Amino acid sequence: MNKKHQRMVSLSYFLLLLLVFFCFWDLCHSASNTMIPNQSIIDGETLTSSGDKFVLGFFSPGTSKNRYIGIWYKHLPERTVIWVANRQNPLAGSTGVFTLRNDSNLVISDQRQNILWSTNLSMSSGNLTARLLDSGNFIIMEGDPNNPHFRILWQSFDHPSDTFLPGMKIGVNLSTGHNWFLSSWKNIEDPALGLFTFGVDTKAMNQFFIWPKTTGHPLMLVNIPEDKNYFPYIVKTEEAVYLEFSSLKMSRLVMETSGQLKLFTWLDTSQQWSILWSQPTEQCGVYAACGAYSICNVYKLPTCTCLPGFWPTSIRDWDLGDHSPGCQRKMALQCGSQDSFQHVENVNMTRSTLWLGSSSAEDCKAECLKSCHCSAYAYVDVGGGNFSCFLWSGDLVDIRDNSSIGEELYVRIAGSNSRGSTRERRWFPVIAIVVFVTGILVSGISRRWIIERKGSLGASLSTAKLILDAANFKEDENEVIEIPLLSFEFIEDVTSNFTESNKLGEGGFGPVYKGNLPGGQEIAVKRLAKTSQQGFEEFKNEVMLIAKLQHRNLVKLLGYCTHGDEKMLIYEYMPNKSLDSFLFDQIRSSLLNWEKRFNIILGIARGLLYLHQDSRLRIIHRDLKTSNILLDEEMNPKISDFGMARIFGGDQTQANTRRVVGTYGYMSPEYALDGLFSVKSDVYSFGIIVLEIISGKKNTGFYDSEHFLSLPSHAWRLWKEGNGLELMDPSLRETCNSAEVLKCIHVGLLCVQEDAIERPIMASVLVMLASEIATLPSPKLPPSFIKRSLSSIESSSCGPISCSLNEVTDSLVEGR
Repeated sequence: MNKKHQRMVSLSYFLLLLLVFFCFWDLCHSASNTMIPNQSIIDGETLTSSGDKFVLGFFSPGTSKNRYIGIWYKHLPERTVIWVANRQNPLAGSTGVFTLRNDSNLVISDQRQNILWSTNLSMSSGNLTARLLDSGNFIIMEGDPNNPHFRILWQSFDHPSDTFLPGMKIGVNLSTGHNWFLSSWKNIEDPALGLFTFGVDTKAMNQFFIWPKTTGHPLMLVNIPEDKNYFPYIVKTEEAVYLEFSSLKMSRLVMETSGQLKLFTWLDTSQQWSILWSQPTEQCGVYAACGAYSICNVYKLPTCTCLPGFWPTSIRDWDLGDHSPGCQRKMALQCGSQDSFQHVENVNMTRSTLWLGSSSAEDCKAECLKSCHCSAYAYVDVGGGNFSCFLWSGDLVDIRDNSSIGEELYVRIAGSNSRGSTRERRWFPVIAIVVFVTGILVSGISRRWIIERKGSLGASLSTAKLILDAANFKEDENEVIEIPLLSFEFIEDVTSNFTESNKLGEGGFGPVYKGNLPGGQEIAVKRLAKTSQQGFEEFKNEVMLIAKLQHRNLVKLLGYCTHGDEKMLIYEYMPNKSLDSFLFDQIRSSLLNWEKRFNIILGIARGLLYLHQDSRLRIIHRDLKTSNILLDEEMNPKISDFGMARIFGGDQTQANTRRVVGTYGYMSPEYALDGLFSVKSDVYSFGIIVLEIISGKKNTGFYDSEHFLSLPSHAWRLWKEGNGLELMDPSLRETCNSAEVLKCIHVGLLCVQEDAIERPIMASVLVMLASEIATLPSPKLPPSFIKRSLSSIESSSCGPISCSLNEVTDSLVEGR
């Protein structure tokens, strides 16, 4: 080999080594977590935290072309941004520069050196660095972090965007006045300040609220579950009041564009974020969630739809999920008799701006036409043949779809848009005559619903209040009960005079019948036994409580009826009846594979969490059991029967009763033996249900000839011995997820611990079930009082439906 060739080979090796060096240098540079003065990051370069958890760099949200400096999780399939610097001032292209200047400030500038964002620090410092931490915090610091004189000059955690992470604070510094708060994005493609803010109320230092920017929107108090392991918790010092967050999992609390505050945790198994908790629990719970002239329905997609005769005010915002601009008229009103009204059925509205009392339908419509500000009217039958006229002025907001039953609203639109409503008015007299004649000739054909609302004035209101004894519930005289009062004749019609063929079953408080509404919807009618005083208590309780409850895992009460001694409750019909009719039937239990059982467990947990924490009232069910869990056509669980439920005040955690009601086998020891009940009583009942769902065995009917144990004790023994899967229903062997089954057994055992203090709250239960937490607390041996109680019952005098001993009632209501 000649010298020339050797030089060329040596040069090639040198160039190769140089290329490797620069590649390595570039890789290290891009993976660095630190910036020094005068160092810049251009678009395409990033900082990465030392533990490889977070990345800082330029990004564009969604399909937007705008560029922002942000921080996001590094290794997730989809980018999840937790902080944005230049929220209000995006870059129009990819020429942005992010610099740590000598004056201690971080700045974002464009190609013309225009500053779009800065930390605005007025101090200068030597030995300066900026660093991205594994917590997701980006800091400017002076000195060495290992030196006691180390000082943080600025940190992103002091300026949150829409996301709250462990290590951050949300609240107020009383010394400096600095406020830490979350603010929603405008939409999924624009991180600019949105409509909603979450933070502390400086006038009520221990309370946190969601503030809407739009005037007229009410503040919403946020009640956060009391579990420091998984949820933020309040810290109060002389200098500050704030929420702190120290979750065991990768979790984040987000102020969503929709106005909901949501807690997410990351699931490694499914590689996605799971919602553990939200407030309000549903989007329609946010006031004016869909803006003006739009209907909200959480059970449909899209959630928001414009009223007939209207279209979205901003198509782009609407498509991006920002419904706050609402809808606008397709044609402007003419403000006279030329305008007409579009009939909208089955909606719930906020209270009207004007009530005119008794009036005719035509007078009601004419009154609305007198003013151009009148946007809608409703002419409502309030019972006893009395009608009332209600008018709405200004924009119509907070309209919710209620496909089961709701108000009939007449929305004002321009005359040329109303052909359908014109035909309806033209044919109305004819239809009325036909219906009237048909009603005379053929008895039993559909009669009208008679709707009674507590907010309406009239004789029927006094009657209903007397029957329900509403004063015991401290109801506001002007507050509307959202459950309608139906006529006895109507109930007779839809159940075919309570024929035996329509009978679904009979429980401790009376029979349940299937009914068919004129429109085809099926209902379930619980006809309370006339002689049952306990049935009356259930009746009163259920009507007054469920009027305030709305959740997909609670059965919906459609109406009620009082007629002499008759008292009836009308529910949505559940075609699959109750959970126990599947679990404890050898044939039907095979229809419940593990996926369905696990979804049922999660659904019950969500329903209980709503009752205990997220509803406007804190409610203890007190009779949670498999026969009170109803299943819809898709096997989704719905908690039913609130007759024994109790309302707790905001600060109340425990109560005592001399009259213990409920069902043996599901009652917690402190309740069954001492009459003490709390949310932990329901948690115990939930734990029993979980073990029954897994095993397919009843707790009350469980018998182990070798050990003579209750179902919880038997489950605990198997779990302690490492044989937990032996508890599982044999029909689940081919469909089960072993890890999930064992986790549910573990959680079920934690829920049935003897000491109520050691049982988790439902918020923590849901976290345990939904996340992949490596270690859970070890459960203790469940209480053994159950067998002694059952022995006592067996020797007591019991009827075929219920039995009582020492004022302890065993409710055996069959599933509808």
